[in-house]
Amino acid sequence: MVLSINVSAQSRYTVANKFSIEGDAGWDYLTSDDSTGRLFVSHSTIVQVLDENTGKIVGTISDTKGVHGIALAQDLNKGFISNGKDSSVTVFDLKTLATIEKVSVTGRNPDAILYDPFTQRVFTFNAKSNNATVIDAKTDKVIGTIPLDGNPEFAVSDGKGHVYANIESKSKVDVIDPKSMTVLSQWSLDKGEEPSGLALDNDHGYLFSVCDNKLMVILNARDGRVVTTLPIGERVDGAAFDPTLQRAYSSNGDGTLTVVQEEANGKFSVLENVVTQRGARTVTVNRKTHHVYLPTAEYNPAPEPTSDNPKPRPSVKAGTFVVLEVAPNK
Repeated sequence: MVLSINVSAQSRYTVANKFSIEGDAGWDYLTSDDSTGRLFVSHSTIVQVLDENTGKIVGTISDTKGVHGIALAQDLNKGFISNGKDSSVTVFDLKTLATIEKVSVTGRNPDAILYDPFTQRVFTFNAKSNNATVIDAKTDKVIGTIPLDGNPEFAVSDGKGHVYANIESKSKVDVIDPKSMTVLSQWSLDKGEEPSGLALDNDHGYLFSVCDNKLMVILNARDGRVVTTLPIGERVDGAAFDPTLQRAYSSNGDGTLTVVQEEANGKFSVLENVVTQRGARTVTVNRKTHHVYLPTAEYNPAPEPTSDNPKPRPSVKAGTFVVLEVAPNK
């Protein structure tokens, strides 16, 4: 079901639709395939595939226990899904959505996942073992493991021989050579703490690292120099970049989407904090339509803290899981 939402005309963005999706379990990353207009949504033990034009589910990829992320390799007609609970990667056919194979990784709880077109390799960043597993995307075979000195979060590839990964526990960005499968450099995030989402402006060489202490740290992707820091919302998890609009996005669990504008002179500013919905903390952008997508749900009141669970999380209200479609106003 698609629900239209009205917001202030003063905003540069509109929450244009809410796509209601069956299922009350948790979620993590989502990925827009702008070549087909399909949206891949992680949802506990499955990946639900939506038509972005209608919001209707066009397919489901099952047996993805504790799914975190989805990486797409259009040149190989394959997709790759990181499954945290059984430490595996599901390989699927991009056209039919049929599962091709399941690959066990060399670490625990693969979280972020990316496809590097430069080497035609897939990298999973394993949250509970501080390493990354490397898979040959052509053969679906594990070919290496990269030790990391902390807990990895999101990662991006420049497609030119560099992979960048946020190291949450060290507040750094690791620069990885995807061919030799080694860490080349470690770059400090200066004032940024506990980074999660990471986005890349590949044309101009900027990294956008969003951090738990309500900062977006913008780095020079060629030398690691901190260009500037900008304020974002609370409980951030995801980041995305639109190369045409030259805008970076920070999806904040407090119910805001921070939009950062990159100017021609290399300056950056917060364009807007778009009101979204509480819990909308991960994000993807369709680079053709420039629409932004964020999954979330409504919550029940959190239970009382106990000695065993001092910070209890609220449960999701039944039947409220949605994907928000945020569109720039014309």
